[in-house]
This record gives sequence, structure tokens and C-alpha cells, in this order.
Amino acid sequence: MKSNSHSIADAVPGGMAEVTTDWPSEDRMTMAIKAMGQDLNGHIDIADDEVVFVVELPAALGFIKPMVEGAIRQQGQKLVAPPREDKTAGEG
Repeated sequence: MKSNSHSIADAVPGGMAEVTTDWPSEDRMTMAIKAMGQDLNGHIDIADDEVVFVVELPAALGFIKPMVEGAIRQQGQKLVAPPREDKTAGEG
């Protein structure tokens, strides 16, 4: 998850977001998200049997809740996947 945290902004609907992440513990990543003129906060808790995404939406952005939920479901698997090893040219 840590190796993929830089790509979280790509998963925000609308594609125009600035995301800052921090790891206060090995099992929790906090997020500060700036999108659509709003500041949002959230965190991701990682357990042995589940990953829990929490994003606090201000009332002004309540209408995007279904989009955020869909993006988390769609992109969440990519965020928690182990990093892929890139093949270098000439291997084969």
C-alpha cells in the first residue's frame, strides 16, 4: 500500500485533486485531499482480513458520495496490490 499511495490522486473522481498522505502507524494511512475547492480528510486502516477506506465529505460535496464509493471500489484493489516489478528492455 505504501508503494502505491502516490497514485491516490489519480483515483479521485474528476482527476483534479491534490493528495497528501502520512503513515502514523504501520496499519493506518491518513490523507488530506484538496479537490473541487474543498478540503477533505480521510484514512485507510489495514487489517489482516480487510481494508477500510474512510473519507469525510463536507455537506457541499454530498452529491459525489456515490462517485467516491465507486472509485474506492474500482481503484482500491490497485492501491492495496503488491508492487509490480517492471521488466527492463532486453529481458526475454
